Amino acid sequence: MSVTPENFCDTPVVSPCISVCRMDPGTGLCEGCLRTIDEIAGWPALDAEGKRDVWARIEERRAWLRKAVDS
Repeated sequence: MSVTPENFCDTPVVSPCISVCRMDPGTGLCEGCLRTIDEIAGWPALDAEGKRDVWARIEERRAWLRKAVDS
């Protein structure tokens, strides 16, 4: 299935899980996928748009973590 503007929101979104499932008590994020426990638990119920929103937050967290490490 090719992605077009008409079906973009219906395109399946892959899970960010990489099977490194440990919650960091300091951040409250999974060390593998950088999701919160609520995001992990709610993933199956989210529609494609909701899953893309989670991915956007993950990218923001990655950028924040990179900055923190580089400082």
